[in-house]
Amino acid sequence: MGLNDRKSFRSLYLNPAISEGYVRLLYPDSPRHPRQKYLLTAKGQAARH
Repeated sequence: MGLNDRKSFRSLYLNPAISEGYVRLLYPDSPRHPRQKYLLTAKGQAARH
Protein backbone atom coordinates (compact mmCIF):
# COMPACT_ATOMS: atom_id res chain seq x y z
CA MET A 1 0.00 0.00 0.00
CA GLY A 2 2.96 2.33 0.29
CA LEU A 3 2.38 3.22 3.93
CA ASN A 4 5.59 4.28 5.59
CA ASP A 5 4.35 6.11 8.62
CA ARG A 6 1.35 7.76 10.23
CA LYS A 7 1.89 10.99 8.27
CA SER A 8 1.65 9.25 4.90
CA PHE A 9 -1.49 7.37 6.00
CA ARG A 10 -3.15 10.63 7.04
CA SER A 11 -2.20 12.55 3.91
CA LEU A 12 -2.89 9.76 1.40
CA TYR A 13 -5.96 8.09 2.88
CA LEU A 14 -7.54 9.52 6.02
CA ASN A 15 -7.72 13.24 5.15
CA PRO A 16 -9.09 12.63 1.63
CA ALA A 17 -11.72 10.23 3.03
CA ILE A 18 -12.80 12.85 5.57
CA SER A 19 -12.92 15.67 3.02
CA GLU A 20 -14.91 13.53 0.56
CA GLY A 21 -17.44 12.63 3.27
CA TYR A 22 -16.70 8.91 3.61
CA VAL A 23 -15.44 9.20 7.18
CA ARG A 24 -16.25 11.57 10.03
CA LEU A 25 -14.61 12.29 13.35
CA LEU A 26 -16.48 11.52 16.56
CA TYR A 27 -15.11 14.76 18.09
CA PRO A 28 -14.65 17.06 15.07
CA ASP A 29 -13.79 20.14 17.15
CA SER A 30 -11.07 18.29 19.02
CA PRO A 31 -8.95 16.18 16.62
CA ARG A 32 -6.56 15.08 19.39
CA HIS A 33 -9.32 14.07 21.79
CA PRO A 34 -8.20 11.00 23.80
CA ARG A 35 -11.30 9.06 22.76
CA GLN A 36 -11.28 10.18 19.12
CA LYS A 37 -12.75 7.69 16.66
CA TYR A 38 -13.29 7.73 12.93
CA LEU A 39 -16.75 6.64 11.83
CA LEU A 40 -18.02 5.65 8.41
CA THR A 41 -20.76 7.88 7.08
CA ALA A 42 -23.68 6.60 5.00
CA LYS A 43 -21.59 7.40 1.91
CA GLY A 44 -18.73 5.34 3.34
CA GLN A 45 -21.05 2.42 4.11
CA ALA A 46 -22.37 2.48 0.55
CA ALA A 47 -18.84 2.42 -0.85
CA ARG A 48 -18.00 -0.74 1.13
CA HIS A 49 -20.55 -2.81 -0.75
